[in-house]
Amino acid sequence: MADPMRIRAQLAGDKATVRVLMAHEMETGQRKDPTGKVIPAWYIQDVIATHNGKTVLTAHWGPAVSKNPFTQFTIKGVKAGDKIALTWKDNKGDSRTDEATVA
Repeated sequence: MADPMRIRAQLAGDKATVRVLMAHEMETGQRKDPTGKVIPAWYIQDVIATHNGKTVLTAHWGPAVSKNPFTQFTIKGVKAGDKIALTWKDNKGDSRTDEATVA
């Protein structure tokens, strides 16, 4: 399983800015190793963010996203102590879910 995501959720009024750094190699399937063999594609396909269990963001990514991707988004109607969770799933079936509390 991949390393934990770094999630920060900062409150400003009733909005929270969520910043997420995901640990993932994100191979495109177009590079070759030193022996000339193609490195298989391995990338995050689906990203879902939830606020207290309700889906607030869905993203479908492809192989063009960089290694260790960073994403940022804003959620309205948030209070201190609310839970923000982010889940990703890659093209090999691996997935990871991490959670942060709004501060």
